[in-house]
Amino acid sequence: MHPILADWRRLLAYVLAWELLGGLLAVLLAFSGSFTWTAAASLAVPLAAFYSFVCLGAFWVCRAAPLRFRGLLGVAGAQLSAAAVSASLWLLASRLWAAALENLGFFPDLIASQQRAAPLLFGMGLLLFLLAAALHYMIVALEESRRAETEALRFQILSRDAELRALRAQIHPHFLFNSLNSINALIASRPEEARRMCLLLADFLRRSLALGIRERVPLAEELALAEDLLAIEKVRFGARLRFAPRVEEAALACLVPPLLLQPLVENAVTHGIAQVIEGGTVRLEARRGGERLHVTIENPRDAGAPGGKGTGIGIENVRRRLETLYGREAELRLHPVGDSFRVELELPAGAP
Repeated sequence: MHPILADWRRLLAYVLAWELLGGLLAVLLAFSGSFTWTAAASLAVPLAAFYSFVCLGAFWVCRAAPLRFRGLLGVAGAQLSAAAVSASLWLLASRLWAAALENLGFFPDLIASQQRAAPLLFGMGLLLFLLAAALHYMIVALEESRRAETEALRFQILSRDAELRALRAQIHPHFLFNSLNSINALIASRPEEARRMCLLLADFLRRSLALGIRERVPLAEELALAEDLLAIEKVRFGARLRFAPRVEEAALACLVPPLLLQPLVENAVTHGIAQVIEGGTVRLEARRGGERLHVTIENPRDAGAPGGKGTGIGIENVRRRLETLYGREAELRLHPVGDSFRVELELPAGAP
């Protein structure tokens, strides 16, 4: 559909602009000496309104002869041909309208005046159509620019979604690999604990899969999933692993990306508790400050242990997901200090 016809406000502005041109044409006709001011206005203003709709056809001529697909001669030829046809139609309409006004007795000799002004009318018809064509080339360019922006945005969204799916897909295999190794180690020496770990792992995977398909989840559900993960790890580490959450009530309803805390908690166990002989406590704090959510996870570590400085893929995974979802609106800060390792997470507090 023509972009001007798609909105009545655009159409009204377009017709009003042509009426102004009709007023200018009336001035030219009056100064030519063949028309009185009243006759010139009575002929020119209605003709301008008529020609405004004729010149809408320039849009389809511009679409058929785009600037990027043809040479200058091809475009000029197409537009001049369309302008000549339109100007001839405009001239014929002016003759018929002049005859109608004269026959109704309003303006004697108006037909003769129209005939004397025919070259001027035809020339104005050509010029006005070419101006309309230039305007429509601008409209076509803007339309194509918006379409290109829409396509670019669509591909950007698809790319972001693909990256998020890939990042989510990295989470379960990594944790599942560690859990299965733990179960394998427990089967011979502690079969009952191995069986219990299997049941806990099944419940954990069921819940995490349900959360993973959602765009955002309340922090309370993320915390429950993190506690399920720690329950699995506690089978392996026993009293060496302790968990101390401290979460403000206002933070529980904040919406966060699903499976956000799991890699951080898993990292605290794998690169922290597991490296310390006496174990330790994973501390998790969450609070809401205005429109921001602050989450801190802290764990002991053996700074001198081989690989003690590494953080695995979990933290990098979280960092990339936050960059994809929030850009600069979210921050992930690491503080490895002495025998402790602290991760600070700050992101927008999504409304429930």
